[in-house]
Amino acid sequence: MLLPTLVTCLAGCAFLLSPVSEGCGPGRGYGKRRSPRKLAPLAYKQFSPNVAEKTLGASGRYEGKITRNSERFKELTPNYNPDIIFKDEENTGADRMMTQRCKDKLNSLAISVMNLWPGVRLRVTEGWDEDGHHSEESLHYEGRAVDITTSDRDRNKYAMLARLAVEAGFDWVYYESKAHVHCSVKSEHSVAAKSGGCFPGEASVTLEDGGQRLMRDLRPGDRVLASSGSGSDGELVYSEVLAFLDRDPVTRKLFYTIGTEAGASLSLTAAHLLFVSEGNCSEGAPPIHSTLRTVYASDARPGTVCAGVGRLSRITQVSVGAGTGAYAPLTELGTVVVNSVVVSCYAAVDQHTLAHWAFAPLRLMHRWTGTTGHHSNGLHWYSQLLHWLGRLLLDSGHFHPWGINSPTT
Repeated sequence: MLLPTLVTCLAGCAFLLSPVSEGCGPGRGYGKRRSPRKLAPLAYKQFSPNVAEKTLGASGRYEGKITRNSERFKELTPNYNPDIIFKDEENTGADRMMTQRCKDKLNSLAISVMNLWPGVRLRVTEGWDEDGHHSEESLHYEGRAVDITTSDRDRNKYAMLARLAVEAGFDWVYYESKAHVHCSVKSEHSVAAKSGGCFPGEASVTLEDGGQRLMRDLRPGDRVLASSGSGSDGELVYSEVLAFLDRDPVTRKLFYTIGTEAGASLSLTAAHLLFVSEGNCSEGAPPIHSTLRTVYASDARPGTVCAGVGRLSRITQVSVGAGTGAYAPLTELGTVVVNSVVVSCYAAVDQHTLAHWAFAPLRLMHRWTGTTGHHSNGLHWYSQLLHWLGRLLLDSGHFHPWGINSPTT
C-alpha cells in the first residue's frame, strides 16, 4: 500500500511542477523546453527591490551593533567557503563573520559566479564591521551585509554580479559604486527560514460541537469549520484537520492583521492566501455570492472584499504587528474559518487551486494510512519537498516575494 502512495505523491509533484501560465491546458508552446531566462544586469546605482534597504520589503530595520563581547555575537558564523575570497584587510577574520542567512546567500552566489565566469571567484571586500568604518546603523555592524566584487576585479562584470546576487536571494542588492556591489539580508529574527503561511497561537477556529478552540490547542483529527469550495458555490461545513504544514509554538512573527466591517479581526503571515471577491459587496449580500480569488495577506488593502462567515465583508483596515506562535493547519478541504474569516490553508504560491491539487497526494496518503507521517513541531516534510521542487521548475512569479520565508520579530 505504501508503494502506490509514493507513486501518487510523485504524480502530485509532477502536477505541481508542470509548466504553469495564464492557462491551465495545452496551448502554444505546451510541452516545449523553456529557454533559459535571460538575466538583465543592474544599472549603475540601481537597487533591487526598489525600496529603501531598511524597510520591511527589503532587509528590514537595523537591530543594533554586534560586538565580539555582546550576547548577539553568537548569531554570527564564520564563512570558510574556499570558493570565496575574503579581503580581510583588518587581518581579524571579521569579513568572514556573518549571519547564517547571509552566509547561505553568499555561498549560493559563489556558485553562480563560477558557473557564469569559469575561473573567476566571488570576492568579499567588506563583511561584518567591528571597527565603525561604515555609516550609522549600517547592516555591516550586524553581519547582515557584504560588499562584493569578482576575483579578477573586472568592473565590467559588476552589473551582472549585482543581478546574480538578486537571483541568489539577497533581500536587497545595490550596485553602489563602480568598485563594488552591496548586498544585505533580513535579520535572523525577521526571517523564519522554515515558515510559510501561518496564524498566531491565539487565533480561533470553530469546532463541530460549536465550541471555539485556539490555534495553539488544535490537534490533527479535530473537525473545524471550513468552506466546501473556493468560489461562489462554497458552503460552510466541517472538515478534519489532517496535519500541520508548520507548527512552531515559540517563534515571534510579524503578522498582517486584517479588520473587516463585520467586526472580524484576522492575523496571518504575509505569504498566506486570503479569499477575496472580484465583485462588489453590499449590506445583506448572500454568502459567497460572487467569484472569489486568492491574494497574499501582504496584498490585502482596505476596501477589498473578503469572505466571512455567512457573508462577504469589506476590509476596513490592515496593520502589521507581532504575535507568538506559527500554526498552519491543513484540512481535508484545504480551507478553514479563522476568527470568522474564510481563508486558504496554503501559502507562498499564488493560486489556491494549484496548491490544493499539489497536496492531493498527502490527503490520499492520510485516507489510506490514517497519517501524513508528521507529528512533531516544525515544517512538514511534504511542504519542504513541494517547495524545493517547485522552486526548480516553476516560474518565480508564482511565489510570494518572500517565498516560504516570513518576517518574524
